[in-house]
Amino acid sequence: MNMKTLATIAPFAAASALGLLAAAPAAAQLAQSSDAPVDITADAVEVVTSQCVSIWSGSAEALQDRTRLRADVLKTISAKGPARPGGQASCGAVSRIEATGNVYYVTPQQRVRGDAAVYNVEADTIVITGDVVAAQGENVMRGRRLTINVSTGDAQMQSNVTGRGAQGRPRAVIYPNRQPADQQAAARR
Repeated sequence: MNMKTLATIAPFAAASALGLLAAAPAAAQLAQSSDAPVDITADAVEVVTSQCVSIWSGSAEALQDRTRLRADVLKTISAKGPARPGGQASCGAVSRIEATGNVYYVTPQQRVRGDAAVYNVEADTIVITGDVVAAQGENVMRGRRLTINVSTGDAQMQSNVTGRGAQGRPRAVIYPNRQPADQQAAARR
């Protein structure tokens, strides 16, 4: 899209994006136990109001408190509401965020990398897939699918590979006598 076309549709797109995302902070909770707003940024955004979708592309990032979801593309899907007068779509709260390409999910406690991720607001989960690497302090775990409950922090690493010695099974390198810095500080109190 050239700059002239972008300038022509920018006021409409900005208004649509604001309407599409107005309910996002109240519903989406990327960060554990946070009611902070979700701040989304990218090089470009495309809003498809009729489908209640916005597509954030180019170094896209959603930030809430100290939790960050980064990817090449973030797609937010909002719940569809009743049509407004004139037939225009009515969009509610964000129900899902899909991340694709170079995905990073970073919290104060952990760093996770993968190929794709889906944050489901209703289930309160983020599922990261592909070549998944999760790190907490010096501890590192690998697998093909990591499901994290955002509220509790509980997680499950999975793979479709089975059998002793098979490449691709979930694997972890854990340093049992080393605690992350935040746990060390708590232990000293």
